[in-house]
Amino acid sequence: MRDLKQTGFTDRLTAQQEAKKALLAKFKPKPAAPDPEFDKLAEKRAAEREEAKRRLEAEKAEIRRQKAQKEAERLEAERLAQEAIDAEKRAARKERKQLTKEEQKAARDARYAARKARQR
Repeated sequence: MRDLKQTGFTDRLTAQQEAKKALLAKFKPKPAAPDPEFDKLAEKRAAEREEAKRRLEAEKAEIRRQKAQKEAERLEAERLAQEAIDAEKRAARKERKQLTKEEQKAARDARYAARKARQR
């Protein structure tokens, strides 16, 4: 086949490279003009996020405080119940000791009376 345009290999190669560059340039994003409202909106959104984050942290802190308060109340009630049980046990032990002392005294008195009865 004859080359009617009289182009050489290097000419065709450069033409092909230029066509490829032009095709790729079509798909490159064009630089857009900066929107003046964009920065304001971004700052507003950032401020809203920070506020939401602060509110969430405050809510979490309140929940933790309530849980701690409930736990403290439960522990206090448990301690008071244990103290009542301990006091009851001490009273019962004291009563048993008192009965034991009275029984010992009664037994001693009985022995004394028996000894006196024998001596007569």
